Amino acid sequence: MTAMTPGSNIPLSVARVTVDVTAPVRLDVSGLLLTADGKVRSDDDFVFYNQPNGPGVTHRAAAGGTGDSITVDTTAVPADIDKIVVTASLDAPGATFAGTEPTATVRGADDGSVIATFTPPRLGPETALVTVEVYRRAGAWKVRAVGQGYANGLAGIATDFGVSVEEPAPVAAPAPPVQAPAAPVAPPVQAPPVAPPAPAAPPAPAAPAAPGKINLDKGRVSLQKNQTVSLVKGGRPLTQSVKMGLGWEPAYGSKAIDLDASVIAYGPSRNMIDACYFGKLQILNGAIQHSGDNLTGEGSGDDEVITVHMGGLPAEVSGLVFTVSSFSGQKFTQVAKAYCRLMDAQTGEELVRFDLTGAEPKTGVLMCKFIRQFSGEWEMTAIGEYVKSRTVRDLVKPGAGAL
Repeated sequence: MTAMTPGSNIPLSVARVTVDVTAPVRLDVSGLLLTADGKVRSDDDFVFYNQPNGPGVTHRAAAGGTGDSITVDTTAVPADIDKIVVTASLDAPGATFAGTEPTATVRGADDGSVIATFTPPRLGPETALVTVEVYRRAGAWKVRAVGQGYANGLAGIATDFGVSVEEPAPVAAPAPPVQAPAAPVAPPVQAPPVAPPAPAAPPAPAAPAAPGKINLDKGRVSLQKNQTVSLVKGGRPLTQSVKMGLGWEPAYGSKAIDLDASVIAYGPSRNMIDACYFGKLQILNGAIQHSGDNLTGEGSGDDEVITVHMGGLPAEVSGLVFTVSSFSGQKFTQVAKAYCRLMDAQTGEELVRFDLTGAEPKTGVLMCKFIRQFSGEWEMTAIGEYVKSRTVRDLVKPGAGAL
């Protein structure tokens, strides 16, 4: 059995698997069959308690102490389906996953043997989430741990993947009753004038929206290790060009230090697509560009800058890991004030900053990562993990492990 972490994947050794999701509270579990563009073909590809059967995918309601489950028969999944995502949403109205740890268990559907488990970390205001996905890659089937949360429930997930979600129709107000004509009456006696009514009190302010993921709407975000920010501003994912500035200084009493910043682009299977560094200043048809090598680390400001044209990243790029390494073998105990900061490339506005704290006697560090979400937006997570590396090649494997 494998205990999975977000982004990890394992090959499936059986053709039929069942994914059940359990928690201390009641959950509704569903499955969506998605094509290569990340959308369902029609609402028939949404498998849940009211529509328990789809092509190669079935839903089973909770019974006998087990939670809802989704079974995938990979031999019966249509050829144009790229993946099946398994979701979980809270049954109780208004409830969130704060304090609740759902666990997805992947089993062999025929013998019940446990293949893997996954408990998404750091859940809070989310009311629904994608737990795992069963996906096809190069003719083989794999399962990936996801753990992507949504604050707008199962309807938010379904809408993101192209399912039509009908809003309840408004109830028509009843027509006023027809009244018989009143009998004629004498003219009323003129009453003395009265004071006009006091003006109505202003309406109470609306209650604040339910909290969601941290985004860029409130200005610069300062991250700590393992914290995440959604690269969304004004409800729109960032599509413009951004710059990742990386800086460092020699520690007090140390000589000039030669560090190298780089970014490694990965595909959905955590396979390296390409790497941009001082020896390769441009990759992915110019979508990522490097400013060049800084040999000393002295002076204020960013030492090396990597520009990412977000809208120009190829669809197969699902993750970017930004790293710093010491080719000369100097260790990070000889480095001070190491940081990375994300900026709007056009305005220079600083959007996100992560200051590296502490130091270890190692020659490389994974600074941060970008992960493309199913909705199309990107999330940035501070990593701050020290590793043994002197070249980009040394960083490929630990970078993949951090996704």
